[in-house]
Amino acid sequence: MSLAKKALEQGEGILRLTPTWVPRSFCVPGRRIKLHPDDYYALGGARGGIDERWFSSTTPAENGPLTSKNEGLSHIAYEDGGKTELFLLKDAIDELGAQIIGSRLWDQYKSWPMYSKFFDNMGPLPHHIHPSDEFGKLTNQNGKPEAYYFPPQLNNHGGDFPYTFFGIAPGTSKEIILDCLKNFNKGDNKITNYSQAFRLQPGTGWDVPPGMLHAPGSLCTYEPQKASDIFAMYQSLVNEAIIPEELLWNATPKNRWGDYELLVEMIDWDLNVNPNLMDNHYMEPKPVSDVNEMHTAGYHENWICYRSHDYSAKELTVLPGQTVTITDSAAYGMIMMQGYGKMGAWDIETPALIRFGQLTHDEYFVSEDAAKAGVKITNMSKTDPIVMLKHFGPRNPDLTVL
Repeated sequence: MSLAKKALEQGEGILRLTPTWVPRSFCVPGRRIKLHPDDYYALGGARGGIDERWFSSTTPAENGPLTSKNEGLSHIAYEDGGKTELFLLKDAIDELGAQIIGSRLWDQYKSWPMYSKFFDNMGPLPHHIHPSDEFGKLTNQNGKPEAYYFPPQLNNHGGDFPYTFFGIAPGTSKEIILDCLKNFNKGDNKITNYSQAFRLQPGTGWDVPPGMLHAPGSLCTYEPQKASDIFAMYQSLVNEAIIPEELLWNATPKNRWGDYELLVEMIDWDLNVNPNLMDNHYMEPKPVSDVNEMHTAGYHENWICYRSHDYSAKELTVLPGQTVTITDSAAYGMIMMQGYGKMGAWDIETPALIRFGQLTHDEYFVSEDAAKAGVKITNMSKTDPIVMLKHFGPRNPDLTVL
């Protein structure tokens, strides 16, 4: 029997995953993702600080020539006879396919087509864009929509700038943005002069379709997204730090570097200048069913990311001392935010501090069969709720709030 089959059998349809840490050379870590203070530069100063943790990822990180092997890819932990073996979630899904993600997704994608992450920066990110599939093809990548949710458990402080710029101010011309891009090497290209910033509120979120300019603020963010790491930085100076020019052309084939008009074409103009950005893209949590019925049963569950067909996410709270069985119609990954207890055959717990390379019991992948059969969760605390975030693939059959 293969390792993948053994692990799926051992976990009764639920796979235990290991922490996947990702650095970004252009970012300063916000130090809220529970990594040990000595380990934020565990990959070396040249790689930059670790400011991201990826979840349920079969997508490699695109971090330039210094990117390490399997960077960004989630691993499964299988324990037998006191020995722990690690292997890629991607390899397990490639081997077992529908046994893990279900026939609906496997037949269409032949892969797990999303992942989620925490990104945790002390300051704001540059104004940047994730191109659509149309432009992603130019570099043999998928386009990328993404969503944000700001977990209260990871946001005791808001960082240096808890505001996000979205889109382009109505009335701005394409020529103005073109000039900003052409001025990328002149210090501050002032592109956010032509945008609008929104204050970020823990416990809420935003939807970011491909082609939308955005400069994420400094709240620690949970970010479900399509399986891609494509991006291009359109802002040249942020927090007094210069952004390398190669990141401007990061989503452009080498033979079109210098084609500023192509960079403007990647912008979904109507989407960006829409004066109702907040109405169309802001997300307040929405209960998945009747609140009184959920509380009587011992839990509360909200949709937290629900405006995209490419992924969705829920926040599940199991009340102190309660045992519940939660059913879903699709496979999902999950990360613990608070509390401890049991989930199926597994212990679940929320670590306070994690060393680089340490294994945990806070992240799992639930197969579609296990999700449909119902996952039994017991909160073993008398006072503290269990809180977990759950990330789903495309066109979740349970998502009816769109």
